[in-house]
Amino acid sequence: MRPTLHHPALPIGRGHPLAVIAGLNVLEDLDLALTIGRELKAVCADLGLAYVFKASFDKANRSSITSYRGPGLEDGLAMLAQVKAELDVPICTDLHTVAQAEPVAAVADIVQLPAFLCRQTDLVVAAARATQAAGGVLHVKKAQFLAPLDVHNIITKAREVAPDLSIVMCERGTSFGYNNLVVDMLGIHQMQGLGVPVTIDATHAVQLPGADPRTQGASTGGRREGVPVIARAAVAAGADGVFLEFHTDPDAALCDAPSCLPISGARALLTQLSELHAVVNR
Repeated sequence: MRPTLHHPALPIGRGHPLAVIAGLNVLEDLDLALTIGRELKAVCADLGLAYVFKASFDKANRSSITSYRGPGLEDGLAMLAQVKAELDVPICTDLHTVAQAEPVAAVADIVQLPAFLCRQTDLVVAAARATQAAGGVLHVKKAQFLAPLDVHNIITKAREVAPDLSIVMCERGTSFGYNNLVVDMLGIHQMQGLGVPVTIDATHAVQLPGADPRTQGASTGGRREGVPVIARAAVAAGADGVFLEFHTDPDAALCDAPSCLPISGARALLTQLSELHAVVNR
């Protein structure tokens, strides 16, 4: 039986409609964040879907030292808090260091562990403790180098220090040769078998790490047209939620432009995914 999570910020899994964690890759300015969040909230409300606004305050893992990283912890959390207050939506953002755990959990309803850091024990422990204390949800990206069942160790680490913690795993693709990722749809069911709901990060699953021809490999490339394909396939395979990134002008996005979607297409895509989820879980 598929797991379920009856959390007020993120009702997800068996018995719930498709959950949507979506927004910007990284915060650029408040107006853009509000524009994206307002449109996604409206679409999800019309479709009866739980919505969480997502944006990073810092992109610590960049190909180049000159890449845009975001406004940083203090300014970024202040911006996210304003989005949360003005739009009345839950917030999801990621953290990168132990010291960030408590301040991030104080603002974010969904605290996210980045894929490359999901096996860092000190970070897992700090994030788990802070998230449970704040009453939030820990959203863990499965690393590109891990098999689906390997995430059992991450869940165990977190629950050893925070036994009542709400955890959701996220599939985001697995390294396949050089500069490429693939998604094993069978892994979604395997991770659900560990007792946690599972989302699909269709945006990052289409990345081509270190292979952006515009910068001669100084940034990550992507296949924007593949995002709906991965999202549909994952929902058909039983994913409980989707993680997507949008922009008003994707080609001008300051981070991971080749992978993000135009906000103008959000309604059509989410409508299709919601209907597909309903059919699969009927």
